[in-house]
Amino acid sequence: MAMLEIENIYVSYGMINAIRGVSFTVDRGEIIALIGANGAGKTTTLHTISGLLRPKSGSIRFNGTEITRVAPHKIVSMGIAQVPEGRRVFSQLTVLDNLKMGAYIRRDPKEIVHSLQTVYGWFPRLKERQNQIAGTLSGGEQQMLAMGRALMSHPQIILMDEPSMGLSPLLVTEVFNIIEEICKAGTTVLLVEQNAKKALTIADRAYVLETGTIALEGKAADLMNNDRVKKAYLGE
Repeated sequence: MAMLEIENIYVSYGMINAIRGVSFTVDRGEIIALIGANGAGKTTTLHTISGLLRPKSGSIRFNGTEITRVAPHKIVSMGIAQVPEGRRVFSQLTVLDNLKMGAYIRRDPKEIVHSLQTVYGWFPRLKERQNQIAGTLSGGEQQMLAMGRALMSHPQIILMDEPSMGLSPLLVTEVFNIIEEICKAGTTVLLVEQNAKKALTIADRAYVLETGTIALEGKAADLMNNDRVKKAYLGE
């Protein structure tokens, strides 16, 4: 059984059909990439999984349980966390307080401390800046903070929306290396990313979204060598 099953979902904004019959699966321990142009429906798909948007029809199951109509905070407590596009850290709070906000659903202080040490292990810069106001961090540091905050809920799967956006090439490589480490440590990853080349380099499988439908799917390595993907998304 797949960890996450999206089946034939339709999502609309008023009269606009943003997602039209999208179906895909994510298995435990995978990195799955969703790639596509701006406006293809990638972020809408993530928001629908995390409960921020309701589909008009279709089904979303997590570990066999239907979550299509479940409230977002309950979805987080079930083990799904999202790193939003544009980072969206709490800019007036310290780095440490931002991280603690990510653990708001958890009750065991010892486990929270353990998660904090794990996050600091992946992002040493956050430890160095734990008392700094989040709004004063660089873009790359804010991206790391957004990832760390999501990991503080101890999710089974993390949904990442454009983690490389606005980062220097060096930082992009660093962030993608950490995503691989996070997956190896046991957290499944669903990655939405415009940097298709980087996404396909670390993903196990990938789906290509075009105008709200899945146009292509397959092993990431196969899609990397697909002429249509090369032309449209890899700049070749």
